[in-house]
Amino acid sequence: MKETILPAFIFHFSPFTFYTTMIQSSADIKKPGRHFLPENFQVTTWEALEPYFKDLSERPINSKPELEQWLRDSSELESVVSEDACWRQVRMTCDTENKTLTEAFTYFYTAIQPNIQPYADKINRKLINCAYTAELDQDKYFTYLRSVKKSIDLFREENIPLFSELSVMQQQYGAIAGKMTIEVEGKEYTLQQASKFLESHERIIRESVYRKVNARRLQDKDTLNDLFTKLIHKRHQVALNAGFSNYRDYTFVEKGRFDYTKEDCFDFHEGVKRYVLPLVDIINKKKKKKLGLDILKPWDTEAEPEGVAPLRPFASGQELLEKSIVCFNRLRPFFADCLRKMDELKRFDLDSRKGKAPGGYNMPLAESGAPFIFMNAVGQMHDVTTMVHEGGHAIHSFLAHPLELAAFKEYPIELAEVASMSMELFSMDYWDVFFADDNDLKRAKEHQLERVISVMPWIATIDKFQHWLYENPFHTTEERTTRWMEILKEFSSAEIDFEGLDQYREIAWQRQLHLFEVPFYYIEYGIAQLGAIGMWKQFKKNKENALDNYMKTLSLGSIKPLPELYESAGLRLDFSPAYIKELMEFVHTEMPA
Repeated sequence: MKETILPAFIFHFSPFTFYTTMIQSSADIKKPGRHFLPENFQVTTWEALEPYFKDLSERPINSKPELEQWLRDSSELESVVSEDACWRQVRMTCDTENKTLTEAFTYFYTAIQPNIQPYADKINRKLINCAYTAELDQDKYFTYLRSVKKSIDLFREENIPLFSELSVMQQQYGAIAGKMTIEVEGKEYTLQQASKFLESHERIIRESVYRKVNARRLQDKDTLNDLFTKLIHKRHQVALNAGFSNYRDYTFVEKGRFDYTKEDCFDFHEGVKRYVLPLVDIINKKKKKKLGLDILKPWDTEAEPEGVAPLRPFASGQELLEKSIVCFNRLRPFFADCLRKMDELKRFDLDSRKGKAPGGYNMPLAESGAPFIFMNAVGQMHDVTTMVHEGGHAIHSFLAHPLELAAFKEYPIELAEVASMSMELFSMDYWDVFFADDNDLKRAKEHQLERVISVMPWIATIDKFQHWLYENPFHTTEERTTRWMEILKEFSSAEIDFEGLDQYREIAWQRQLHLFEVPFYYIEYGIAQLGAIGMWKQFKKNKENALDNYMKTLSLGSIKPLPELYESAGLRLDFSPAYIKELMEFVHTEMPA
């Protein structure tokens, strides 16, 4: 499972004064001129920034046009500050061993962001209390004003230092994980690089590497457990300070989950258990038969039978990018143009290396527009999936960028992941650029559809685990391990034999960076996977209509509530067991015989 990290926006007060349904037709994205801040202004210190926040908080607003100008100035400031913070995170994750980059990131979150928060609250309240806010189009502003009111309700002075501490602590995970390497056949590999050995025909090699990877994770087990405990306790205190009984209930409000509840998430868990897990068992039975094994072990799931070479779709990150551009161009030229523009602007870091943080993400850059894609490619099939996934996010960034104000571009994560996961499925018809051999292409598509099914239980596992963690914040490490194993076994395939591997399975959750860095950001993958399958069903019936719906909806940013955004795409926001059953059956029928 690739990990997509979206930036935590620094403050959230700028609304979208204007919007358009015009779809971006050109990827020649340009940084807009500044009108409030000097063109050469850079975020350096709080002392340099404060006058602009003070201006916004104290400026008289005596008419609707003055309010609209105030909103545009707010948006400009937000974009500049947000992009600076994002670049600090990008640079640090690209080189976790560079102390200067780490210090720059830490400085922002300890010396700048805490000072922004009180001003952001003042500015939010100024908007809500302004007499001219009522003159704005209330339908157009509905989702934004709802979000602003939410931010006001949640703001607590005492949480400011906690947010600062959490921002710094969360990044410790990447530094720890980025140092993890193992030795295979006399050479040092990152854990991402070593994963290619799990495709070896030699079962003894697969098992050896599986055990080495997990043994290496065990070395940092206690360190990561201690870090996680501290994160949970601080998050719990944030929730208590804001008047909530637990962090789960707090974060549902903080993330703007106005359109579904924790009970809906529980329905999702049940639907996965009832209708997805049996399909995963079928997939694993097929793998076992294909490999000629009596017992399927976890190090066998990525292997191919003797005589069938592992899929090697590219040899370098540059080749991956070039082939992705060709693939996207055949799907729709605009998609390829987005990648070309990013390449021109040097917005890619694709190859895995020591000292690089794990995972992958598309980082939106609020002011300049063209995002940054980060990943850890090693030449495997799943790297292709990651690239087109993050490419889908990038296209979303391009399509939303023409919207005039920053907050307008901050699309809901449940839609963001539809953008990325749909692209995984749309692009399959053009994967011959990666796989010239017809049989390899068939295998690649089969691998992708198997993944669409098999990833769902893991999503349910992580989400259900998070609910328990934050409902029981003062659990012991032993209790955490026990509950994790109960949930993991609940969603594990009966066709894989894990006997004797409990010490590895007990810490499997530690490889999921979302738990450390973006809590409760994971159910979105499950919701969006259902949406992506729905988009693919459209694509299979009428390609151009599906792509039009896709681009139209991604161009809307967040100007509509989530159910209406789904409706715009020809989808429905539904993750009931019955709907999960319907979509999974469709995917299963589309799998190669």
